[in-house]
Amino acid sequence: MFLDITKKRNPQLIEAAIMLHQSGQILPDTYVMDMDMIEANAKVMLATAGEYDMELFYMTKQIGRNPYIAQRLHDVGMKKAVVVDFKEAQVMMDHHLPLGNTGHLVQIPMHLLEKVIAYGSDFITVYSLDMLREVNRVAQQLGKKQAVLLRIVNDEQDRLYPGQYGGFLIDELSSYLDAFKACTSVDIAGITSFPCFLYDEQANEINQTHNVITVKAAKEILETAGFSIRELNIPSATCSRSIPFIASIGGTQGEPGHALTGTTPMHAVEDLEEQPAMVYVSEVSHTFKGQSYVYGGGYYRRGHLQHVLLDDKGEQHMATMAPFADENIDYYLEVNGEHAFGATAIMAFRTQIFVTRSTVAIVEGISKGEPKLVGLYNSLGQKLD
Repeated sequence: MFLDITKKRNPQLIEAAIMLHQSGQILPDTYVMDMDMIEANAKVMLATAGEYDMELFYMTKQIGRNPYIAQRLHDVGMKKAVVVDFKEAQVMMDHHLPLGNTGHLVQIPMHLLEKVIAYGSDFITVYSLDMLREVNRVAQQLGKKQAVLLRIVNDEQDRLYPGQYGGFLIDELSSYLDAFKACTSVDIAGITSFPCFLYDEQANEINQTHNVITVKAAKEILETAGFSIRELNIPSATCSRSIPFIASIGGTQGEPGHALTGTTPMHAVEDLEEQPAMVYVSEVSHTFKGQSYVYGGGYYRRGHLQHVLLDDKGEQHMATMAPFADENIDYYLEVNGEHAFGATAIMAFRTQIFVTRSTVAIVEGISKGEPKLVGLYNSLGQKLD
Protein backbone atom coordinates (compact mmCIF):
# COMPACT_ATOMS: atom_id res chain seq x y z
CA MET A 1 0.00 0.00 0.00
CA PHE A 2 2.82 2.43 0.88
CA LEU A 3 5.86 0.79 -0.70
CA ASP A 4 5.99 2.92 -3.86
CA ILE A 5 5.47 6.09 -1.82
CA THR A 6 8.27 5.09 0.55
CA LYS A 7 10.64 4.30 -2.33
CA LYS A 8 9.90 7.73 -3.76
CA ARG A 9 9.88 9.89 -0.64
CA ASN A 10 12.08 8.10 1.92
CA PRO A 11 14.37 5.64 0.13
CA GLN A 12 16.95 6.08 2.92
CA LEU A 13 14.57 4.29 5.29
CA ILE A 14 14.46 1.26 2.99
CA GLU A 15 18.25 1.27 2.68
CA ALA A 16 18.63 1.45 6.46
CA ALA A 17 16.16 -1.40 7.00
CA ILE A 18 18.01 -3.63 4.50
CA MET A 19 21.34 -2.84 6.16
CA LEU A 20 20.00 -3.64 9.63
CA HIS A 21 18.59 -6.96 8.49
CA GLN A 22 21.57 -8.07 6.43
CA SER A 23 23.99 -7.13 9.21
CA GLY A 24 21.99 -9.21 11.69
CA GLN A 25 20.95 -6.26 13.88
CA ILE A 26 17.27 -7.05 13.36
CA LEU A 27 15.41 -10.28 12.65
CA PRO A 28 12.41 -10.89 10.37
CA ASP A 29 9.00 -9.70 11.55
CA THR A 30 10.35 -6.28 12.54
CA TYR A 31 8.87 -2.86 11.93
CA VAL A 32 11.60 -0.27 11.41
CA MET A 33 10.72 3.24 12.61
CA ASP A 34 12.47 6.33 11.24
CA MET A 35 12.58 8.47 14.38
CA ASP A 36 13.88 11.53 12.51
CA MET A 37 10.91 11.45 10.16
CA ILE A 38 8.37 10.78 12.91
CA GLU A 39 9.59 13.91 14.72
CA ALA A 40 9.46 15.92 11.48
CA ASN A 41 5.90 14.74 10.82
CA ALA A 42 4.86 15.71 14.35
CA LYS A 43 6.31 19.21 13.93
CA VAL A 44 4.40 19.68 10.67
CA MET A 45 1.12 18.79 12.35
CA LEU A 46 1.84 20.93 15.41
CA ALA A 47 2.45 23.95 13.19
CA THR A 48 -0.82 23.40 11.32
CA ALA A 49 -2.76 22.79 14.55
CA GLY A 50 -1.35 26.02 15.98
CA GLU A 51 -2.90 27.96 13.12
CA TYR A 52 -6.33 26.59 14.08
CA ASP A 53 -5.93 26.69 17.88
CA MET A 54 -6.36 22.93 18.00
CA GLU A 55 -4.90 20.58 20.60
CA LEU A 56 -3.29 17.38 19.38
CA PHE A 57 -3.08 14.18 21.42
CA TYR A 58 -0.72 11.60 19.90
CA MET A 59 -1.78 7.98 19.50
CA THR A 60 0.67 5.08 19.82
CA LYS A 61 -1.32 1.85 19.38
CA GLN A 62 -0.48 1.58 15.69
CA ILE A 63 3.25 1.88 16.48
CA GLY A 64 3.13 -0.64 19.31
CA ARG A 65 2.37 1.62 22.30
CA ASN A 66 6.00 2.66 22.11
CA PRO A 67 7.14 4.75 25.10
CA TYR A 68 10.40 5.89 23.48
CA ILE A 69 8.56 7.42 20.52
CA ALA A 70 5.96 8.86 22.91
CA GLN A 71 8.66 10.62 24.92
CA ARG A 72 10.19 12.08 21.77
CA LEU A 73 6.78 13.32 20.62
CA HIS A 74 6.31 14.94 24.01
CA ASP A 75 9.71 16.59 23.72
CA VAL A 76 8.94 18.20 20.34
CA GLY A 77 5.67 19.66 21.65
CA MET A 78 2.96 17.04 21.20
CA LYS A 79 2.63 16.83 24.95
CA LYS A 80 -0.09 14.31 25.72
CA ALA A 81 -1.33 10.91 24.62
CA VAL A 82 -4.75 9.65 23.67
CA VAL A 83 -4.79 6.08 24.92
CA VAL A 84 -7.40 4.00 23.19
CA ASP A 85 -7.31 1.18 25.70
CA PHE A 86 -6.41 0.79 29.37
CA LYS A 87 -3.29 -1.27 28.69
CA GLU A 88 -1.88 1.57 26.65
CA ALA A 89 -2.70 3.89 29.56
CA GLN A 90 -0.64 1.65 31.83
CA VAL A 91 2.37 1.88 29.50
CA MET A 92 2.19 5.68 29.43
CA MET A 93 1.79 5.90 33.21
CA ASP A 94 4.67 3.50 33.79
CA HIS A 95 6.89 5.87 31.79
CA HIS A 96 5.55 9.05 33.43
CA LEU A 97 4.01 10.39 30.22
CA PRO A 98 1.02 12.77 30.42
CA LEU A 99 -2.44 11.54 29.42
CA GLY A 100 -4.72 13.72 27.33
CA ASN A 101 -7.74 11.46 26.73
CA THR A 102 -8.30 8.05 28.29
CA GLY A 103 -11.17 5.66 27.61
CA HIS A 104 -11.81 6.11 23.92
CA LEU A 105 -12.12 3.61 22.30
CA VAL A 106 -11.96 1.25 25.32
CA GLN A 107 -13.42 2.16 28.72
CA ILE A 108 -11.29 2.07 31.88
CA PRO A 109 -11.92 -1.03 34.06
CA MET A 110 -13.32 -0.33 37.52
CA HIS A 111 -10.20 -1.42 39.40
CA LEU A 112 -7.92 0.79 37.31
CA LEU A 113 -10.06 3.91 37.46
CA GLU A 114 -8.64 5.20 40.73
CA LYS A 115 -5.08 4.88 39.46
CA VAL A 116 -5.87 6.78 36.24
CA ILE A 117 -7.75 9.60 37.96
CA ALA A 118 -5.10 9.93 40.66
CA TYR A 119 -2.36 9.95 38.00
CA GLY A 120 -4.21 12.55 35.95
CA SER A 121 -5.86 12.52 32.55
CA ASP A 122 -7.11 15.77 31.04
CA PHE A 123 -10.22 13.95 29.86
CA ILE A 124 -11.85 10.57 30.36
CA THR A 125 -14.25 9.40 27.69
CA VAL A 126 -17.45 7.95 29.13
CA TYR A 127 -19.87 5.58 27.38
CA SER A 128 -22.58 5.11 30.00
CA LEU A 129 -24.27 6.54 33.08
CA ASP A 130 -22.82 3.68 35.13
CA MET A 131 -19.29 4.74 34.16
CA LEU A 132 -20.01 8.43 34.71
CA ARG A 133 -21.23 7.70 38.23
CA GLU A 134 -18.17 5.56 38.93
CA VAL A 135 -15.83 8.32 37.68
CA ASN A 136 -17.74 10.75 39.88
CA ARG A 137 -17.43 8.47 42.92
CA VAL A 138 -13.70 7.94 42.50
CA ALA A 139 -12.99 11.60 41.74
CA GLN A 140 -14.98 12.65 44.82
CA GLN A 141 -13.07 10.15 46.95
CA LEU A 142 -9.77 11.60 45.66
CA GLY A 143 -10.90 15.19 46.15
CA LYS A 144 -10.69 15.92 42.43
CA LYS A 145 -13.01 17.13 39.68
CA GLN A 146 -12.55 15.04 36.55
CA ALA A 147 -13.26 16.43 33.07
CA VAL A 148 -15.06 13.95 30.82
CA LEU A 149 -16.05 13.62 27.19
CA LEU A 150 -19.38 11.93 26.53
CA ARG A 151 -19.49 9.54 23.60
CA ILE A 152 -22.84 10.16 21.87
CA VAL A 153 -24.26 7.92 19.14
CA ASN A 154 -27.20 7.70 16.81
CA ASP A 155 -27.25 3.97 16.15
CA GLU A 156 -29.64 4.36 13.22
CA GLN A 157 -27.55 6.79 11.18
CA ASP A 158 -24.02 7.11 12.60
CA ARG A 159 -21.04 5.19 11.25
CA LEU A 160 -20.07 2.65 13.90
CA TYR A 161 -17.48 -0.12 13.68
CA PRO A 162 -18.07 -3.61 15.11
CA GLY A 163 -16.08 -4.11 18.27
CA GLN A 164 -16.52 -0.42 19.15
CA TYR A 165 -20.23 -0.18 19.96
CA GLY A 166 -21.29 1.91 22.92
CA GLY A 167 -22.23 5.40 24.05
CA PHE A 168 -25.20 7.51 25.08
CA LEU A 169 -27.98 7.31 22.51
CA ILE A 170 -28.84 10.78 21.25
CA ASP A 171 -32.57 10.09 21.52
CA GLU A 172 -32.17 9.31 25.23
CA LEU A 173 -29.74 12.10 26.12
CA SER A 174 -32.35 14.45 27.57
CA SER A 175 -33.47 11.81 30.04
CA TYR A 176 -29.97 11.72 31.57
CA LEU A 177 -29.60 15.43 32.28
CA ASP A 178 -30.68 15.34 35.94
CA ALA A 179 -28.37 12.38 36.57
CA PHE A 180 -25.52 14.27 34.93
CA LYS A 181 -26.08 17.27 37.18
CA ALA A 182 -26.03 15.05 40.26
CA CYS A 183 -22.45 14.01 39.42
CA THR A 184 -20.81 17.03 41.00
CA SER A 185 -17.24 15.70 40.86
CA VAL A 186 -17.21 15.45 37.10
CA ASP A 187 -17.03 18.25 34.56
CA ILE A 188 -18.87 17.35 31.37
CA ALA A 189 -16.52 19.30 29.17
CA GLY A 190 -17.08 17.85 25.73
CA ILE A 191 -18.44 15.29 23.31
CA THR A 192 -16.81 12.71 21.10
CA SER A 193 -17.58 10.11 18.47
CA PHE A 194 -15.73 7.98 15.94
CA PRO A 195 -15.28 8.03 12.99
CA CYS A 196 -16.30 11.62 12.37
CA PHE A 197 -14.92 11.87 8.85
CA LEU A 198 -13.60 9.55 6.17
CA TYR A 199 -11.41 9.95 3.11
CA ASP A 200 -13.03 9.27 -0.26
CA GLU A 201 -10.16 8.09 -2.46
CA GLN A 202 -12.17 8.24 -5.68
CA ALA A 203 -13.19 11.86 -5.17
CA ASN A 204 -10.00 12.77 -3.27
CA GLU A 205 -12.15 14.43 -0.62
CA ILE A 206 -12.59 14.32 3.15
CA ASN A 207 -16.25 13.94 4.05
CA GLN A 208 -17.86 14.18 7.45
CA THR A 209 -19.95 11.26 8.65
CA HIS A 210 -23.38 11.54 10.25
CA ASN A 211 -21.55 11.26 13.60
CA VAL A 212 -20.73 14.98 13.37
CA ILE A 213 -24.42 15.85 13.12
CA THR A 214 -25.02 13.72 16.22
CA VAL A 215 -22.18 15.42 18.12
CA LYS A 216 -23.49 18.90 17.29
CA ALA A 217 -27.06 17.94 18.25
CA ALA A 218 -25.77 16.63 21.59
CA LYS A 219 -23.85 19.85 22.17
CA GLU A 220 -27.02 21.88 21.69
CA ILE A 221 -29.00 19.66 24.09
CA LEU A 222 -26.33 19.86 26.80
CA GLU A 223 -25.70 23.59 26.44
CA THR A 224 -29.44 24.32 26.60
CA ALA A 225 -29.46 22.38 29.87
CA GLY A 226 -26.68 24.59 31.27
CA PHE A 227 -23.56 22.51 30.61
CA SER A 228 -20.48 24.29 29.27
CA ILE A 229 -19.32 22.21 26.29
CA ARG A 230 -15.81 23.42 25.45
CA GLU A 231 -14.42 20.46 23.53
CA LEU A 232 -15.54 18.61 20.43
CA ASN A 233 -13.30 15.62 19.96
CA ILE A 234 -14.09 14.44 16.44
CA PRO A 235 -11.23 12.24 15.29
CA SER A 236 -10.39 10.09 12.35
CA ALA A 237 -7.28 10.37 10.16
CA THR A 238 -5.80 13.47 11.78
CA CYS A 239 -2.98 14.98 9.71
CA SER A 240 -1.93 18.32 8.23
CA ARG A 241 -4.44 17.85 5.41
CA SER A 242 -7.39 17.07 7.71
CA ILE A 243 -6.72 19.51 10.58
CA PRO A 244 -8.32 22.47 8.73
CA PHE A 245 -11.32 20.25 7.96
CA ILE A 246 -11.65 19.22 11.61
CA ALA A 247 -11.63 22.90 12.57
CA SER A 248 -14.23 23.72 9.89
CA ILE A 249 -16.71 21.26 11.42
CA GLY A 250 -16.16 22.57 14.94
CA GLY A 251 -13.47 20.23 16.26
CA THR A 252 -11.16 21.43 19.02
CA GLN A 253 -9.03 18.29 19.41
CA GLY A 254 -7.18 16.06 16.96
CA GLU A 255 -5.60 12.65 17.51
CA PRO A 256 -2.78 11.94 15.04
CA GLY A 257 -1.78 8.31 14.83
CA HIS A 258 -1.03 6.96 11.37
CA ALA A 259 -0.01 10.43 10.21
CA LEU A 260 3.04 10.19 12.47
CA THR A 261 4.36 7.48 10.14
CA GLY A 262 2.78 8.90 6.97
CA THR A 263 0.35 5.99 6.66
CA THR A 264 -3.19 7.38 6.60
CA PRO A 265 -5.29 6.37 3.55
CA MET A 266 -4.64 9.85 2.16
CA HIS A 267 -0.89 9.33 2.30
CA ALA A 268 -1.19 6.28 0.05
CA VAL A 269 -2.40 8.37 -2.89
CA GLU A 270 -1.07 11.88 -2.23
CA ASP A 271 2.27 13.44 -1.40
CA LEU A 272 1.17 15.14 1.81
CA GLU A 273 3.45 17.04 4.17
CA GLU A 274 4.00 14.02 6.41
CA GLN A 275 6.42 11.52 4.91
CA PRO A 276 6.75 7.72 5.23
CA ALA A 277 8.49 6.68 8.45
CA MET A 278 7.83 2.93 8.79
CA VAL A 279 8.58 -0.26 6.88
CA TYR A 280 8.10 -3.94 7.68
CA VAL A 281 11.10 -6.24 7.33
CA SER A 282 11.08 -9.98 6.74
CA GLU A 283 13.21 -12.60 5.03
CA VAL A 284 12.66 -15.40 2.50
CA SER A 285 12.43 -18.60 4.54
CA HIS A 286 11.84 -21.15 1.77
CA THR A 287 10.21 -21.88 -1.55
CA PHE A 288 7.48 -24.44 -2.16
CA LYS A 289 5.78 -25.39 -5.44
CA GLY A 290 6.95 -22.29 -7.24
CA GLN A 291 6.07 -19.82 -4.47
CA SER A 292 8.24 -18.14 -1.82
CA TYR A 293 7.45 -17.74 1.85
CA VAL A 294 8.65 -14.95 4.13
CA TYR A 295 8.39 -14.95 7.92
CA GLY A 296 5.11 -13.46 9.17
CA GLY A 297 3.86 -12.09 12.45
CA GLY A 298 3.01 -8.54 11.46
CA TYR A 299 0.12 -9.13 9.09
CA TYR A 300 -2.87 -6.85 9.57
CA ARG A 301 -5.93 -7.89 7.62
CA ARG A 302 -6.91 -4.30 6.73
CA GLY A 303 -3.38 -3.48 5.65
CA HIS A 304 -3.85 -3.84 1.85
CA LEU A 305 -0.51 -5.61 1.54
CA GLN A 306 0.20 -6.12 -2.17
CA HIS A 307 3.88 -5.66 -2.99
CA VAL A 308 7.28 -6.53 -1.59
CA LEU A 309 10.80 -5.35 -2.39
CA LEU A 310 13.31 -8.21 -2.28
CA ASP A 311 17.02 -7.56 -1.79
CA ASP A 312 19.50 -10.41 -2.23
CA LYS A 313 22.87 -8.92 -1.23
CA GLY A 314 22.23 -5.78 -3.25
CA GLU A 315 20.28 -7.33 -6.12
CA GLN A 316 16.79 -5.86 -5.88
CA HIS A 317 13.46 -6.53 -7.56
CA MET A 318 9.78 -6.09 -6.83
CA ALA A 319 7.30 -8.92 -6.42
CA THR A 320 3.63 -9.31 -5.58
CA MET A 321 2.12 -10.90 -2.51
CA ALA A 322 -0.40 -13.73 -2.72
CA PRO A 323 -3.71 -13.03 -0.92
CA PHE A 324 -3.77 -14.16 2.69
CA ALA A 325 -6.86 -15.68 4.31
CA ASP A 326 -8.07 -13.82 7.39
CA GLU A 327 -8.95 -17.03 9.21
CA ASN A 328 -5.34 -18.29 9.24
CA ILE A 329 -2.34 -17.42 11.43
CA ASP A 330 0.39 -15.61 9.52
CA TYR A 331 3.26 -17.96 10.28
CA TYR A 332 4.42 -17.12 6.77
CA LEU A 333 3.32 -14.67 4.10
CA GLU A 334 3.32 -15.93 0.52
CA VAL A 335 5.17 -14.17 -2.29
CA ASN A 336 4.38 -14.99 -5.91
CA GLY A 337 7.31 -16.67 -7.66
CA GLU A 338 10.59 -18.18 -6.50
CA HIS A 339 13.08 -15.86 -4.80
CA ALA A 340 16.49 -16.26 -3.20
CA PHE A 341 16.77 -17.99 0.15
CA GLY A 342 17.55 -15.46 2.91
CA ALA A 343 16.73 -12.39 0.79
CA THR A 344 15.54 -9.33 2.70
CA ALA A 345 11.85 -8.57 2.19
CA ILE A 346 10.67 -4.96 2.62
CA MET A 347 6.97 -4.14 2.82
CA ALA A 348 5.01 -1.00 3.69
CA PHE A 349 1.33 -1.23 4.54
CA ARG A 350 -1.26 0.05 6.96
CA THR A 351 -0.93 -1.73 10.29
CA GLN A 352 -1.82 -1.80 13.96
CA ILE A 353 1.35 -3.11 15.58
CA PHE A 354 -0.27 -3.64 18.98
CA VAL A 355 -2.35 -6.52 17.58
CA THR A 356 0.71 -8.23 16.04
CA ARG A 357 3.58 -10.22 17.53
CA SER A 358 6.20 -8.09 15.80
CA THR A 359 9.35 -6.36 17.01
CA VAL A 360 9.70 -2.58 16.71
CA ALA A 361 13.15 -1.22 15.84
CA ILE A 362 13.70 2.49 16.41
CA VAL A 363 16.37 4.03 14.20
CA GLU A 364 17.81 7.53 14.39
CA GLY A 365 20.08 9.40 12.00
CA ILE A 366 18.52 8.14 8.75
CA SER A 367 17.95 11.70 7.53
CA LYS A 368 21.68 12.41 8.02
CA GLY A 369 22.83 9.25 6.29
CA GLU A 370 23.99 7.83 9.63
CA PRO A 371 21.35 5.26 10.67
CA LYS A 372 21.75 3.95 14.19
CA LEU A 373 19.58 1.36 15.91
CA VAL A 374 18.68 2.86 19.29
CA GLY A 375 16.24 0.31 20.66
CA LEU A 376 14.19 -2.83 20.12
CA TYR A 377 10.71 -3.18 21.62
CA ASN A 378 7.95 -5.73 21.45
CA SER A 379 4.57 -4.92 19.96
CA LEU A 380 3.21 -3.77 23.36
CA GLY A 381 5.89 -1.20 24.16
CA GLN A 382 8.23 -3.30 26.32
CA LYS A 383 11.94 -2.83 25.74
CA LEU A 384 13.85 -5.92 24.64
CA ASP A 385 17.38 -6.85 25.70
